[in-house]
Amino acid sequence: MKKIEAIIKPFKLEEVKEALGEIGVEGMTVTEVKGFGRQKGQTEIYRGSEYVVDFLPKIKVEIVLADDKVASAVDTIIKAAHTGKIGDGKIFILPVLEAVRIRTSERAEAAV
Repeated sequence: MKKIEAIIKPFKLEEVKEALGEIGVEGMTVTEVKGFGRQKGQTEIYRGSEYVVDFLPKIKVEIVLADDKVASAVDTIIKAAHTGKIGDGKIFILPVLEAVRIRTSERAEAAV
């Protein structure tokens, strides 16, 4: 199993969620996060004063899938989250050693 962590622009969440649903992804965890990459934040003007916003709002989507479904999910996220502009986000893929469904004690892929 693998865990996919995708950091995306907030307005792309619905598109990503629907696209993943279409390929059979049944569950995900979504968190509002802040951060920056190559963008290095942005300069804003408020009441005539200029200030730097270092951390930009993003959404982190976390999904745990069987190994054979990971490539398809990653491709789907890329297509749905892509705008072609800086700050589109990143996708990280991590190994998952074990998963356990608390209610039934199911383990491994049966738990996700």
